[in-house]
Formats: sequence, structure tokens, C-alpha cells
Amino acid sequence: MPQTYRHLDLSIDQQHALLTAARRLAEEFTGTFGTETIERFLHTSYDQFALHSTIPNYLPLLAERFARQRLHALARVEGHHDGRPIVLFLCVHNAGRSQMAMGFFQHLAGDRALAWSGGSEFASEINPAAVASMAERGIDISREFPKPWTEEIVRAADVVVTMGCGDACPVYPGRRYLDWELDDPEGKSVEDVRPIRDEIERRVRGLLDDLEIPTA
Repeated sequence: MPQTYRHLDLSIDQQHALLTAARRLAEEFTGTFGTETIERFLHTSYDQFALHSTIPNYLPLLAERFARQRLHALARVEGHHDGRPIVLFLCVHNAGRSQMAMGFFQHLAGDRALAWSGGSEFASEINPAAVASMAERGIDISREFPKPWTEEIVRAADVVVTMGCGDACPVYPGRRYLDWELDDPEGKSVEDVRPIRDEIERRVRGLLDDLEIPTA
């Protein structure tokens, strides 16, 4: 019997937003996943963000965006993919290092590869100094959001780059793992974050060369 998801603390607007999100995802993944799978991913994603968010009105949007990524990952794991390599950047809070690395990777690789990111103890917002330092390079990461990782996301990745999450970082057979030792930008000024940003860019460029992905 299909599971019914109910969040008793939701406002009418939030309930409507989740229903609308479920419809959008159902249209996007028609023929790949059924309604039950889509609703399960959407509502479990909502629950993960509900524990951390201080802005409830944005929860349905965050849940939809994360559920979409998880569904794409699951499709990849189940053999539905377009051949593009996927790189997953992981750190503790998914608010600084991994977000900057993902920003550089997406900017340089364009549509030739995919980049995802996550955190072992994901924060409630992106580090403002990381956002500002990336903006100096013409890369906008302000619309990104800290998020956890899930099993299907790690299993879908071809390369997993870890940055200081230690034993909390997940290990699955068949993935290529890289560990980048980088200073944590948390609590640092934009001036102090710049050297970290530049080192991340250098490493991302090296990874793209190693993967033989032309840069934009």
C-alpha cells in the first residue's frame, strides 16, 4: 500500500508547494520513477532540511532541489545516464570548501561533466566570505545551499573528493577517492579565504586535466 507523507506542522502554502514540487518531479522523471519513489525522496529530503533550516518558507524549494539531485543520482546508479563524469566534493559543513570547488568545477567544465557537493554536518547557509571570494572570480555560488550526502549520490559519483571530513566521509567500492588537505574558511575574512580559493581552483584545474575534460 503506498505510503502517505504528512507534515502536520506545515502551513497551507507549504503543503501546496510540496504538492506542486511532487508534480514537477513526476513530470520530469516520468517513465523512470513512480509516484511513490518520487514522493519518498521529496519528503525525506524535506525532513533532512527541516532539522537545520531557520527559514521554513524555503524548505519545500530546498527539498525539491535536493530530491531532484537524488533522483538523478538514483537513475545513474540504475543505469540511466548520459556518460558524463560526476565529481562529488565533500567537506564538513558544505558551506565553504566543497561549495567553492563545485563552483569552479561547474564554471570550468560547463556541460561536459557534473559536480555535486555535500557535508557530514551540513550548515544552514553558505559561508558569506566564500561567496564573496568566488564572486571576485565571476562565479556566483550565492544560490547554492548546504546539503548532506546520501547513499545514491555517493554511489553515482565517479570521483569523490574529500576535504577534512575524516572518518565521517563515506567509502563505497568502485569510486575513485581524492583527499584534499585545505584550510577551513569558517570564520575567516574574505582576504583570508582568497588563498584557500586559489588553491581550490588549482586543484580543480588539475582534476579536470586528469579527467581529460576541456575547460571553458
